[in-house]
Amino acid sequence: MAEGEEDLPRDAKIVKSLLKSMGVEDYEPRVVHQFLELWYRYVVDVLTDAQVYSEHAGKQTIDCDDVKLAIQSKVNFSFSQPPPREVLLELARNRNKVPLPKAIPAPGIAIPPDQDTLINTNYQFAIPRKQAVEETEEDEESVDPNPSQEQKTDMPQPTSQRVSFPLAKRSK
Repeated sequence: MAEGEEDLPRDAKIVKSLLKSMGVEDYEPRVVHQFLELWYRYVVDVLTDAQVYSEHAGKQTIDCDDVKLAIQSKVNFSFSQPPPREVLLELARNRNKVPLPKAIPAPGIAIPPDQDTLINTNYQFAIPRKQAVEETEEDEESVDPNPSQEQKTDMPQPTSQRVSFPLAKRSK
């Protein structure tokens, strides 16, 4: 045995021999401790479940059947089997019955429309507008008696309206 292996617990030696038998020669020492922790946690979970099964059956001690049942329930809960090959083939046949949509022949690479891409612009610029009061003051000062057609089509006319409400007097 190598140096320092004499003072290792028996379980740590078993983990090291398992790693060596699988061809793992180079690993950090923490790996052995992590495997031991996983191993102990699994054993405690299985034995706790086996104790619950034994108590449910009205037995005083845990027997082999309780442990087998606990392991089986742990395996069924932790791992799921893939569906049989026949089921997968039937699903594939049903899915492949629907033909793919026809490709539209076009030169170059076919690119999806903008709304279907992740790089599509998802924002809008907010153009700041002047206050309605400032616009009406500017319009009153710069009245052009003969405006040209370009000015009418390019500049939208402000449609601001002033609304006032009479305030009721308070009675004291």
